[in-house]
Amino acid sequence: MLRSMYSGISGMKNFQTKLDVIGNNIANVNTFGYKKGRVNFKDMVSQSISGATGSGDNSGGINPKQVGLGSQLSSIDTIDTQGSLQTTGRVLDIGIQGDGYLMVERGDTTYYTRAGNLYLDDSANLVTASGDLVLDKSENPINLGDATKIKSLSIANDGTINYLIDGNDTLQEKGPIGVARFNNNGGLEKIGDNLYKNTVNSGEATELNPGENGAGVLVSGTLEMSNVDLSEEFTEMITAQRGFQANTRIITTSDEILQELVNLKR
Repeated sequence: MLRSMYSGISGMKNFQTKLDVIGNNIANVNTFGYKKGRVNFKDMVSQSISGATGSGDNSGGINPKQVGLGSQLSSIDTIDTQGSLQTTGRVLDIGIQGDGYLMVERGDTTYYTRAGNLYLDDSANLVTASGDLVLDKSENPINLGDATKIKSLSIANDGTINYLIDGNDTLQEKGPIGVARFNNNGGLEKIGDNLYKNTVNSGEATELNPGENGAGVLVSGTLEMSNVDLSEEFTEMITAQRGFQANTRIITTSDEILQELVNLKR
């Protein structure tokens, strides 16, 4: 069978994966803290028809002759660039300006997120929209006591939570909210619910206070938007679509050649 047909098949599979990633990016264009994905390709193994030869006394060298056998997936990157901060005016909405992730606890496991739409539950625990406990630098849950008596709550850039208790004019302080940094943010694994977990290639988390040793600061009253650029995604979609069509044309042309070969003897 023709090598070009199988090269076209590999190209179609790869461009389908690229379209899958683009579709997910567009679906999450308004997801708080979402980091877009990017697909990279690389060539597959090449079949050598003849090797290279060096130059002689009366002749020059000859380059190798190779036929490529298609393409394959190289990587699907998580592009960890800063999303724009949208002002909400809600105190418990916090955006991270700079590097780092909020630390949250689900069960006995610590996960990481950039989505800062936080809430107080019925026990005055600081939680995410999914009910995960928000942690401080020491990975302890943050609890504000009696939620029904809290008033005048504010969150500083360093993650410190200041508030007053009804009937008590003494300023209360909790936190600060912890921020985790990694050697390789691209090595984090997405697990859904706007959460990431560390992997062997991301490195272990370094727990810090906001603004400490390169960690980002917290901006209360804002939320970090997705870093998806729709104009870029639509351009990539057109590129992927045309690439897919070109590979289908390779298969069609290869099929026509095979048909001619079959029809040589009638």
